[in-house]
Amino acid sequence: MTKLENPVLMATIGGAQGIRGEVRVKAYTADPTALGDYGHLHSMDGRSFEILELREAKNIVVVRFRGINDRNAAEALNGLELYVERDNLSDEELEDDEFFYADLEGLEAFDDQGVSYGTVTGVFDFGAGDLLELKGPGKRPVLIPFSEASVLEIDLEAGKLLIDPLAAGLVDDPDDLKGLTAGKPKKKK
Repeated sequence: MTKLENPVLMATIGGAQGIRGEVRVKAYTADPTALGDYGHLHSMDGRSFEILELREAKNIVVVRFRGINDRNAAEALNGLELYVERDNLSDEELEDDEFFYADLEGLEAFDDQGVSYGTVTGVFDFGAGDLLELKGPGKRPVLIPFSEASVLEIDLEAGKLLIDPLAAGLVDDPDDLKGLTAGKPKKKK
């Protein structure tokens, strides 16, 4: 059993494929067939999975894991999320504008006036582009587009994002920005 210190979600297992223990897998890697290049994959309950065979299929990959030899064992894995340790992922392969989701979580979002809009608590892709979930103290989570228009700068070392609240949909009108300073509404006279 392996406990991951800094897990990065790589894939989710779907249904069984055939009778030999193969499973359909949704990979979250740029190249789904590269899933086997990361070594053993791990579930959050501590199980480790070694890929024996992997082939591309429509929108997914079909994978055969060591020790999963029949349809019943494959069906038992349905919905299981698979992770690798963040340290096993190389930053050298990333382009300047590419990030691992795990590196974005925990960053605090500010505008150019220093107003905080919360901390990134999740990164999602529902098919129309990546979204960042921001959650501020005592506030409900909000989703903003992870785009060049909304997220102007990312400073991983400082733990900060510079955002444009208008482009991110956090304010409706540019005039709404005038009443904000350092996270508190400006008092009207």
